[in-house]
Amino acid sequence: MAAQDRLTANAFTRTEPTVPVPLRPLPLLRVDGLSVSYGPHEVVSNVGFELGRGDSLALIGESGSGKSTIARAVLRLLPSSGRATGRVAFDGQEVLGISERGFRPLRGRAIGFVPQDPANSLNPVRTIGAQAQEAVALLDEPDSAIRKQLILDTFAEVGLDNPERVYGSYPHQLSGGMLQRVLIGLAILPRPALLVADEPTSALDVTIQKRILDLLTRLQDNLKISLLLITHDLAIAAERANALVVLKDGVTQEAGRTATVFSSPASAYARKLRADVPALNPDRYAALRDVGLRTVKAGDAATPKIEVSAVRKTFTVDGKTLTAVSDLSFTVPAGTTHALVGESGSGKTTAVRLLLGLEQPDSGTISVAGEQITGRSPEALRSTWRHLQLVYQNPFTSLDPTWTIEQLVREPLGRFKVGTSKEREERVRGALADVGLGEHLLSRKPAALSGGQRQRVAIARSLVLKPDVIVLDEPTSALDVSVQAGIVEVLLTLQANLGLTYVFVSHDLALVRQLAHTVSVMHRGRIVEHGTVAEIFDDPRQSYTRSLLESIPSGGAAVAPATHTRPRMSAG
Repeated sequence: MAAQDRLTANAFTRTEPTVPVPLRPLPLLRVDGLSVSYGPHEVVSNVGFELGRGDSLALIGESGSGKSTIARAVLRLLPSSGRATGRVAFDGQEVLGISERGFRPLRGRAIGFVPQDPANSLNPVRTIGAQAQEAVALLDEPDSAIRKQLILDTFAEVGLDNPERVYGSYPHQLSGGMLQRVLIGLAILPRPALLVADEPTSALDVTIQKRILDLLTRLQDNLKISLLLITHDLAIAAERANALVVLKDGVTQEAGRTATVFSSPASAYARKLRADVPALNPDRYAALRDVGLRTVKAGDAATPKIEVSAVRKTFTVDGKTLTAVSDLSFTVPAGTTHALVGESGSGKTTAVRLLLGLEQPDSGTISVAGEQITGRSPEALRSTWRHLQLVYQNPFTSLDPTWTIEQLVREPLGRFKVGTSKEREERVRGALADVGLGEHLLSRKPAALSGGQRQRVAIARSLVLKPDVIVLDEPTSALDVSVQAGIVEVLLTLQANLGLTYVFVSHDLALVRQLAHTVSVMHRGRIVEHGTVAEIFDDPRQSYTRSLLESIPSGGAAVAPATHTRPRMSAG
């Protein structure tokens, strides 16, 4: 066929029309190659992910992994020393390169933010209503009556029962759960397209945590808000997010659909995070707990180290008598761990203060190692306190920031005039070694230590007197799950080696199941259920106990399919 003939034939050849390929919806938030530096130190390296409209994505990892730094880069809230490079696009608009004046209309209006600690995020000397007026001002509504009604409607929307009372209250007059709802309400008031929630439940009881997370999920569904959730808890992330990005030291370790990352983590770090979640690994420390468990099974043959009998304590507030604990009774065999669990306000802290002799009961008796605590003056209790020590909840506030680690651990020895100077030095080093800390830390101050190291110092300080009983008041609630796991292992190893008796105060039943041998569930000052860990967890009799157990995050929603959220693994 001649060339002209071929051209003619091709010109009249019938071809099938091209079917257009459907375009993938433009993600609401797209992060490409994001790196963040403070001075010469790069703390986030080449992170990338996408978040679809109406979807949820969780950034997970330990403290220092870069989660909050990424959130602050997205919100343009990095400190002056921070520098972000790469690309962050919100609704198709590149936001890293625009001026602060250009970004300001987005922050608050289109991108909402729920910070971690409501107690530190609200001004204590201004009413909730006065602070809410700042949020409603973003709506440019001129009518003051309408503005107030919008605030009240939003408070009702986030589940605050009496919006008018909340509006007129100061922060200290509301509970932690209520304050967190206030912050969520202020964040969603302008109806943002994206909500960034930075550890929104880390300081809350497990039941309140569930309510707050349920609220975020409901608001996301009802208002079609995209959620960027920052958390260290893989079980929470698995329940609440379509997709996960796992971070360590500012580098993406793993990213993908929640069900895949949760059920079959590919990276060693993600597998470690999964192993450190108490709810997913209840028998992780079974071998260490077995020594105390055998004592519990011995029943009457076990000598009680602690006996609390029919204790009642009331307080008078504004002329009204309030009952903090009523008919409180339990025993703890030597060498075992007894847990007091319940929500805030259940009476746990009062029970601890009574046990330590810091408060005296109105009636009832308390004895430790056969020695009466009740009815004795502080001077008479000095000998008892040497053998009865306390580890506080927050390692960031329980240690004097101006003292070195050596001074902090050594101080109890001086107070009780124990040993010579050389003996005290040896005891300090021994106590640090017992909790897995090296002598190189002796000259440092608490600010130079991580949260987990600080809590180990607090435990070493309680150990240095070689006590028989240690009261642990929420000792890991301020720590990441991975750091928490290390502390739990230290406590159980010490118990197995030294025969220590623990009273463990917590609202986290998943952690209690790993650590304790016996449990008392407290509600409104009373023990509503008592038994071994197996009895309480496998066959709870009370509805209140069941509600606590049902609030434990288990990652159960991880099987739900993800939709438009597609995190991408970036190099580095």
